[in-house]
Amino acid sequence: MRLVLIGRWTLGLGLALLLALAACLALSLQRAPLVAMAAELAPADVQQAKDFARRNDPRKLEGGEQRILNISEKDLNLLIGQAARVYGRGALQMKLSPGLAQVQASLAVPQLSVWLNVQADLAEGQGLPSFKRLQVGHLPLPAWLANRALRHGLEVLPASFELQLPVDMVEHIGFSAELMHVRYRWQKDSMARVLSSLWPAGEQQRAQAYQDHLARWVQTLPAGQAVSLATLMPPMFTLAQQRSAGQGTQAAAENRAAVLTLALYAVGESWARVMPAAQNWIRPMPLQVTLNGRDDFALHFLVSAALALEGGGPLADAIGVYKELSDSRGGSGFSFNDIAADRAGTRFGLFAETAPERLQALMSQGQPEAAFMPNVADLPEFLSEREFLKRYGGVDGPAYRQMMRDIESRLDALSLRP
Repeated sequence: MRLVLIGRWTLGLGLALLLALAACLALSLQRAPLVAMAAELAPADVQQAKDFARRNDPRKLEGGEQRILNISEKDLNLLIGQAARVYGRGALQMKLSPGLAQVQASLAVPQLSVWLNVQADLAEGQGLPSFKRLQVGHLPLPAWLANRALRHGLEVLPASFELQLPVDMVEHIGFSAELMHVRYRWQKDSMARVLSSLWPAGEQQRAQAYQDHLARWVQTLPAGQAVSLATLMPPMFTLAQQRSAGQGTQAAAENRAAVLTLALYAVGESWARVMPAAQNWIRPMPLQVTLNGRDDFALHFLVSAALALEGGGPLADAIGVYKELSDSRGGSGFSFNDIAADRAGTRFGLFAETAPERLQALMSQGQPEAAFMPNVADLPEFLSEREFLKRYGGVDGPAYRQMMRDIESRLDALSLRP
């Protein structure tokens, strides 16, 4: 009889725990997001982010120097909003006031067509902020429990984990009206650690495979002569196809490594520029990479493809338009054919991510330039800012939108597409 009672008690306890868990999930998940996803980047947003990075570039600091980074609420929400949109498919925003940061976040759970909404109040402390309030959906959580979990998580971070570096560097985070203040200490090896944290060991090995492959391949080409991007692509995507070996989840990562290797090569760099571990890798023989007979088109195409793989199409498009607007104010001028090369590269990068195995199959066979880059020789270029505004009314003008529709129709006619 005692065993029967124990069994019933255990079963009842298990059912109670399951019901409690189900109740917690029901309270945590909601049908609508609390925070609207950030809008797609506009050229003005790119300028804002660039100005912020230039003002706060830590590379000029001496080793061991202490620095205070003041981030406006506007800059902060631009950065974290786009990061949440691109990398988490969600939304995040903060409201800053003296001693307090109010955080709201929404993360999609597409399998259930619901949202995980989080609201938190972070209070300024001696070092890092602590939770003053935490609520997930309709479920309030004890602040002491959240703080204990946060402290424990920071204590057990492995040394190689990408969050370990900012944890080591940051000494204090404070809040005032519409400002966040971050006091940190920049060490001599901080930049190397930042770059290393971006590339896990598996990514480093993958990058080295593509750089070595490219180095061997270009040795078979005539030294000092320009090479078409269409010539470089087949061997790189053949390698991607071989390394993927039917593993769809790996194919996109292989394509990313192939595109990034080509982009670095086209701008005259190698993986050593962004990855300290690559300093002693074999460097490919330098050659001028062209597309439609122009090296600038190859650069626009590959950099936009890399940006699309890293951050999605809207980011690549916004940076491309910003670059042309910047050129119109004293550079080479606004060029619609450069925009077309940007857009072609963006489409290629998205293709490499969304249909990776199909792209590998097509590119490994060899494709002419006309398959992935339209003829744009007739498009206006080298327009000064005054001429651009006069003829096209800026990026919101009807003439500009018509020109962009023309570019999109040319891209739609390309044979290489998902």
